[in-house]
Amino acid sequence: QGQVIESGGGLVQAGGSLRLSCVFTGRTYKEYGGWFRQAPGKEREFVAAINWSGGDAWYGDPAKGRFTIARDMAKNTMYLHMRNLKPEDTALYYCATHRGSGRVETVGSYDSWGAGTQVTVSS
Repeated sequence: QGQVIESGGGLVQAGGSLRLSCVFTGRTYKEYGGWFRQAPGKEREFVAAINWSGGDAWYGDPAKGRFTIARDMAKNTMYLHMRNLKPEDTALYYCATHRGSGRVETVGSYDSWGAGTQVTVSS
């Protein structure tokens, strides 16, 4: 299945921006790639997903209007551009590959997960 490696997290002030990256190694075909996040004490939450070949995107409510998902097929890399960050965006952000069945918004639809990258937004 290969590996999934996230990067780009960090500490940012409210209103700032970050770009997260996700490199997929060893698995070039995937129908969808997805971003999820998990804050302490909360369930893992859908952020965004992208159809790898066509580029169609889906967004969870927290991401709509502020985050943009993108992919570079040549680099086998997915991105999450985040702007106007808020303290409630603080979480560990994960990327994953879709298993080929199930809704793109559902955690259980993904089978390869990275270790996550921490995003902390200060007020």
